[in-house]
Amino acid sequence: MSGLLAGKRLLVTGVITDASIAFSVAKLAQENGAQVVLTGYGRLSLVERIAKRLPEPAPVIEVDVTNTEHLAGLADRVREHVDGLDGVVHSIGFAPQSCLGGGFLDAPWEDVATALHVSTFSYKSLAMAALPLMLPGGAVVGLTFDATKAWPVYDWMGVAKAGLESASRYLAMHLGKQGIRSNLVAAGPLRTIAAKSIPGFDQFEDAWAERAPLGWSLTDQEPAARACLALLSDWFPATTGEIVHVDGGYHAIGS
Repeated sequence: MSGLLAGKRLLVTGVITDASIAFSVAKLAQENGAQVVLTGYGRLSLVERIAKRLPEPAPVIEVDVTNTEHLAGLADRVREHVDGLDGVVHSIGFAPQSCLGGGFLDAPWEDVATALHVSTFSYKSLAMAALPLMLPGGAVVGLTFDATKAWPVYDWMGVAKAGLESASRYLAMHLGKQGIRSNLVAAGPLRTIAAKSIPGFDQFEDAWAERAPLGWSLTDQEPAARACLALLSDWFPATTGEIVHVDGGYHAIGS
């Protein structure tokens, strides 16, 4: 096998449809020589159908990142398909509707706690569940949406992403001594299922179309996926705790 990820074994979460960033990551990873194992939860049969659209059908294991039993059994489930992992892709986020669309001041703690558990704490949980399978040189890569600003309608998911970005830095600090890297890709807005669940998402679309120096496609997941692959590869051996922006340059332009 040849390619950027030749011989790499990856665990990829978050594949829901073929419009998911995670699907593009899995597809490009296979095309670049990696073995891929997918996770799913709830709509497992849907993930299994989508997995068949990859260049090579990928095995799917059930993982609820808020379930301690699922996390405890993850390593054994992965070993049924590969003998170890070189990389983990965290593409998981969820917030109840009360936490989005302008409900920041009214969202109850129970809903906020769900958003933080699924979208933030799970980054550390997934990494630790996969750690027994990883050797020095491995990498954990997550997806974020620039949390240095407060965005209209993003509300508590923005807070969750800010926590995710901090969690990645702490994970980088604590796993560095084991040779494991932790980095994030901050993608611009994309028309994924997650985006469709956010009331008023079109506000992001209009802003990016007008201001991104390189322009921005709302339907092209490949640039973000390529950044994930680069961070999973051996070409960034001394980079950890970083956030790579893949947003057409929008983040660099003042309002």
